[in-house]
Amino acid sequence: MRLPLLVLVTAFSLAAAPGFQIHLKPEVRNVPVDGRLIVVVSQNLQGEPRFQVTWGLQTQQIFGMDVDGWNPGDTVEMPGGTSGSPLRTLADLPPGTYNVQAVLNVYETFHRADSHVLKLHPDHGEGQQWNRSPGNLYSKPQQVEVQASSVTRLELTEVVPPIDPPKDTKYLRHWRVQSKLLTDFWGRPVFLNALVLVPRDFDESAQQYPVAFLQSHFGGDFFGFRETPPSGNALRGRDAEAYQFYQDWTSGRLPRMLLVVTDHATPYYDDSYGVNTANAGPYGDALTKELYPAVEKQFRAVGEPWARVVFGGSTGGWMTLAQQIFYPEYFGGAWGLCPDPVDFHSFQTTDVYSDKNAYFDQGPFERLPKLLGRLPNDHVLATMESFSRQEAVLGTHGRSGGQMDAFHATFGPTDADGYPAKLWDAETGAIDPEVAKYWRDHYDLTALLQRDWERLGPKLQGKLHVTMGTKDTFYLDAAAHRMEQFLESTKQPGKGPYYGGSFEFGNNEPHCYPGKIPEGVPFMTHFVRVFAEYMRNTAPKGADLAWR
Repeated sequence: MRLPLLVLVTAFSLAAAPGFQIHLKPEVRNVPVDGRLIVVVSQNLQGEPRFQVTWGLQTQQIFGMDVDGWNPGDTVEMPGGTSGSPLRTLADLPPGTYNVQAVLNVYETFHRADSHVLKLHPDHGEGQQWNRSPGNLYSKPQQVEVQASSVTRLELTEVVPPIDPPKDTKYLRHWRVQSKLLTDFWGRPVFLNALVLVPRDFDESAQQYPVAFLQSHFGGDFFGFRETPPSGNALRGRDAEAYQFYQDWTSGRLPRMLLVVTDHATPYYDDSYGVNTANAGPYGDALTKELYPAVEKQFRAVGEPWARVVFGGSTGGWMTLAQQIFYPEYFGGAWGLCPDPVDFHSFQTTDVYSDKNAYFDQGPFERLPKLLGRLPNDHVLATMESFSRQEAVLGTHGRSGGQMDAFHATFGPTDADGYPAKLWDAETGAIDPEVAKYWRDHYDLTALLQRDWERLGPKLQGKLHVTMGTKDTFYLDAAAHRMEQFLESTKQPGKGPYYGGSFEFGNNEPHCYPGKIPEGVPFMTHFVRVFAEYMRNTAPKGADLAWR
């Protein structure tokens, strides 16, 4: 039962621990509000603490609590027992001088087609970033002295402003469609966005073009595509490479095609993973049946599978392979770089089918933590427990907008309340075997290939291409090896057809290894040439190849 604010104030006053009072200024919100109230406590006395929450050792401290029906002008009490990360509760905060800031991640009410009524944070063009989402409320940073029983008062006086709509250029064009499928699922208008890089002479020509769909996190931009030279002495690095790609793209040195990156943030993460799911809805169908066809029609694409490839890295790498597997006849080929786990026997450092706990390996007396990431020097970047606990503080019911919650929302079923059913308990790490079975049956890509190879094999021959570093930062290489092992087994008599794709593992390479690229050649320049050659070789006889 949720206690009224008056009772919370009374309980708070009795606690012998630091606390916070957060006041909602009526000038910034004139109606009641729901959301996740987050207080950031930073030892860095400069800057805004809301931008100092990160992974691993360098993160600052956060505390979080849900608020429902918070009336303008009222004050919410955050008591000593409030959950935190890395420190587990506010009562654990040692005395000291801190830079403190409060943020309210605002929730809205969704009436979903499955009859569930949910409170979630809709994306507002930022890609599910709680610390900079338009419409969220926050306090100005203030330096405070925290003592054992001190109470610090913060006031939400600021509102994150809207993001300016992007502008088209000669080569970069934006396209937006309302998805009927997703609008029906979510009970409110849902839009899908695309950024299209058009070839030289696009406006002066009637030529039709092949298309390469880049899968990326929200806000992908073809690795910069810088239309102006880098300033100063920046002759190397991302900016220089982006400008070189621009020069290659516009000078006639490259085949002409369309490059398309799509934005499809959900209420759970900065992208949908490009498949139909119980929690986010039919994004796979919405992309392949609504957005992609609309883009191809508007920008004069060939519109045939042989002239349509998909590529991407990390989350985009998983989505690339998943879309090719779930829609095997729609795409003509897929290049998945450093994909998120493609075999849940190796879900980073967890076997979700045999392990009992996602946080620890347990022996008769010893318990060792499972690692989530490693630095180039092999030091620990984060553990599964620390990463998951931080997300649990940022949002209950899978509402953190973070990576682990994205996995729960994508791969899992809904719980009784309509929120994502979690594979592991956020507090203990205990794995739910029923949810693990759901993951296997629906989204374990290797398991799906094994189960359905007789049907999928003939449709996927030559289409699956994976690159991965053997020292992937997030331990993703083991899963890729397992997928390769199965696909190579299709070469054996009676196992076929042989998949006929490729795997490339870079020795001791980290996340995200792109494969062997000639020295001095930009990533995008290289892959445009790879895609063009691939599509030329797979085009049907008589196809128009003038775009080459």
